[in-house]
Amino acid sequence: MIDRETGLWIYNKMNEIRDFEETAWTLFTENKLRGSVHLYTGEEAVAASVCAQLTDEDYIASTHRGHGHCIAKGAELDRALAELMGKATGYCKGRSGSMHIADFSKGNLGANAIVGGGIPIATGGGLAIKMQNRKNVSVAFFGDGASNQGTFHESINLAAVWKLPVIYVCENNQFGMTVPTWQSTSVENIADRAAGYGIPGEVVDGNDVVAVYEAFARAKERALKGEGPTLLECKTYRWRGHWTGDPEPYRTRE
Repeated sequence: MIDRETGLWIYNKMNEIRDFEETAWTLFTENKLRGSVHLYTGEEAVAASVCAQLTDEDYIASTHRGHGHCIAKGAELDRALAELMGKATGYCKGRSGSMHIADFSKGNLGANAIVGGGIPIATGGGLAIKMQNRKNVSVAFFGDGASNQGTFHESINLAAVWKLPVIYVCENNQFGMTVPTWQSTSVENIADRAAGYGIPGEVVDGNDVVAVYEAFARAKERALKGEGPTLLECKTYRWRGHWTGDPEPYRTRE
């Protein structure tokens, strides 16, 4: 179970993420924030519940929908927003924009505009941890669409063979860029694919803080024991479009 202090931290972090995303949305609609922005609205429970159990010595690799992960891993809101606005005071001096924020001091190896691009990076983080004999973990955040990329399968296979301390967290928000998951993915549960690599796979309600927290705790304990990776699928929902200008013809108003 979650103690009171941790529960309050998760609650506050979820609110920070939501406020940040709503601010980004407002700035985009006012034409003050240029370029596309992929909002994390509705998925806050996953990042907050996972990162509540990580330290600066643990790694994460994020996605194009990465603001929530970055904030949950310790990003300062003003520097993160400055990055979105292309300002030199941002994390990457305004050059990365919305999709590439990184902060190595917090163990954030970076968000990634390439679908599935962060998965091998997190796997490399896990390899580094093992080679350095450290008691830490590396977390790969990715979406349902990325589970159909070669990087997903190659990375998990290697991590399973070498028993790397990597936890693969799939945020299944029901939609790829313009298609529902059932039209693009051959299995009902992405976590079922773990069986092909001989590792545990678990499906949880991604909007249930306690469920995500406890499932990740089990995966982390296994990794720290040297037993290798886990594939954790958090079923959540993408409240807004794929990006801020998405007309969303592929789903009903309901």
